[in-house]
Amino acid sequence: MPGTKHAILSPSASHIWLKCTRSPRLCESLPDQETEYARQGTQAHSLCQYKLEKALGWNAEDPRAELDLLDDQMESCSDDYVQFVLQLLSKLKQTCNDPVVLVEQRLDFSEWVPEGFGYGDCILVADGTLHVIDFKYGEGVLVEAQWNSQMMCYALGAINLLDKLYDICSVSMTIFQPRRENISTWTQDKSELLEWANTVLKPKAELAYKGEGSFCAGEHCRFCRARFTCRARAEYNLELARYDFAMPDTLEDDEIAEILTRIDSLTSWASDIKEYALSQALSGKHYEGFKVVNGRSVRRYTSETDVAKAVTNAGFDPYERSILGITAMTKLLGKRRFEEILGQFVTKAPGKPTLVPESDKRQAASSAKDDFYDIEEEKNVK
Repeated sequence: MPGTKHAILSPSASHIWLKCTRSPRLCESLPDQETEYARQGTQAHSLCQYKLEKALGWNAEDPRAELDLLDDQMESCSDDYVQFVLQLLSKLKQTCNDPVVLVEQRLDFSEWVPEGFGYGDCILVADGTLHVIDFKYGEGVLVEAQWNSQMMCYALGAINLLDKLYDICSVSMTIFQPRRENISTWTQDKSELLEWANTVLKPKAELAYKGEGSFCAGEHCRFCRARFTCRARAEYNLELARYDFAMPDTLEDDEIAEILTRIDSLTSWASDIKEYALSQALSGKHYEGFKVVNGRSVRRYTSETDVAKAVTNAGFDPYERSILGITAMTKLLGKRRFEEILGQFVTKAPGKPTLVPESDKRQAASSAKDDFYDIEEEKNVK
């Protein structure tokens, strides 16, 4: 795995500092606490690197002994990633005798971002096209490749490294996110990427590096380390207070629409404030009018083995029997065997209706009004 040093303007946080140029310097003095999810991602990347390098015939050291979060799902996802890369490489070899392959390559894009660098999971070059592949182990947020600033920074770093050696005309950027069954690819002309780098990325990065520009709150705030105490974020969300949270029938449709654009950000901010205040209170800080109490207590067995033995000795069956859920069954059988054996017995009902912005790529669900018109139209046809 690459070193742990991070750039001040890291590519993974570029979606934040491109919008809020004051964020990096504000966060610089704040602790960067590694979450369990981040540790999972780091370990999954380590396994992917090893398996891919081994599949390519390179010398590679098996990291499994040091991966305390390793499980069947991580093994399966890393296998899928390697298979994807090898299939793409095989396809490229049909028209290119010797494609370039780089794994966990350090990429320098400091020409556009001060001290900017990152590590590309996999870089391929063939027939004038630069392929940048990024493995995402997270399952909470679906990641798209189109106009993904992190991927574009990696692509710039790869161009900076390889453009003098190879005639690169276009860049294909792919997000491989197995736990969301998401493979997102976007291809862009090199000239278009460089224009964005010079007119958008570089000016914003220079402001962010100097700690200049302005604060800008929005959806990106939930990934910022300063999200708990940032005043700009608080002001952005507290603007909703001007509606006094009146009942919907006292609001105009355009007012409801404006609230809807902010409501997810508002609830996320409120949750962050409660989380931060609790952690501070547990450390001894007192907030006027509040106190820390213990939540609802849940009963647990001290030893399931001892419980089972005691109940069995008493003449009862301590176990309940139920079929494994789809996720657990998939882990037991493997994806391919699951489809072979149980594919015909699996159905997928429509999810619960959710109101989302029009920019969401999912197809709009039919409303009760639409269904009514469909029925009336059928009657008229008859």
